Amino acid sequence: MQVTRRGAILAAPFIAAPALSRAQEAAWPTRPVTMLVPFVAGGPSDIVARLIATRMAGMVSQPVVAENRPGANGAVAAQALARAAPDGHTLLTGSIGVFAINAALRPNLPYDPVRDFAPVTLAVTTPNVLIANPTAMPARDFNGMMEWLRANSGRASYSTSGVGSSEHMTMELFKLRTRSDIQHVPYQGGAAAATALLAGDVQMTFQNLGTVAAHIQAGRMRALMVTSAERHPTIPDVPTARECGLDDFVVTSWQAVMAPAAVPAPVLARLETMCRESLRHPESVQRLNGIGFDVVASSAADYRRFQEAEIGRWREVVRAANIRAE
Repeated sequence: MQVTRRGAILAAPFIAAPALSRAQEAAWPTRPVTMLVPFVAGGPSDIVARLIATRMAGMVSQPVVAENRPGANGAVAAQALARAAPDGHTLLTGSIGVFAINAALRPNLPYDPVRDFAPVTLAVTTPNVLIANPTAMPARDFNGMMEWLRANSGRASYSTSGVGSSEHMTMELFKLRTRSDIQHVPYQGGAAAATALLAGDVQMTFQNLGTVAAHIQAGRMRALMVTSAERHPTIPDVPTARECGLDDFVVTSWQAVMAPAAVPAPVLARLETMCRESLRHPESVQRLNGIGFDVVASSAADYRRFQEAEIGRWREVVRAANIRAE
């Protein structure tokens, strides 16, 4: 956690930016557009942000650059976005953790994921997949894993991209439902969590399918269960949670694009159109589908309704599972 940087952001004075004139709105963008990424390179937010930035750059006369700004489980980048000038030159592609779970898990969150941001689009969704290191956990299927966990109670560990991430919440819910004792080992980003599993530093993890599909298909990771309602076409041989005996265990992770609150409506509308077109481009769809993401590219209004429903859902999960921020 980058405590020093987070503290600096908290202490920084907020200076309201003047509203854009109609001429400035029409001229947007007048300088490079920055797409903030709240985690390190290689994770789902990073993948989606860079794809959108690349496509958007071909639609405007200014560069569109993805910038990784990790720290404090996404709060560093989220606060930077909240404090950015509301002129459409700063965006953030963030996860379910940044825009929903944090609000449910952290009562003193230093940003409001609804009030402080203007929605642009729900970009993609992806189920989580329960995976194991084939050497560290010699289980070939879900039932074998459960037998191994019972025989090694308290000795198993799992990696995540951080406290409050989708993977963390999914595993804590799994532990509650199966009465399993598995130790949490948080890392900074999904790529680092996946690397820890590959190295055998942990036995298992839930990860976004979009970040680990290639490892599963190559046999470097063993997929035991997927959290989608139906089997996913990327890994059709992997059973759903319901098939494994866990009803009401459908969990979808997601990535969305936000702008600062008070971005002028004409600029926000252009951002929404360009982001949705970037995601719906045939090459974008092919690439994202190929690594386990389902393209949504929703309207801003639909995303806001979805986000608010997700915050309410995860508040109920946090309460039921008695989960606390570490």
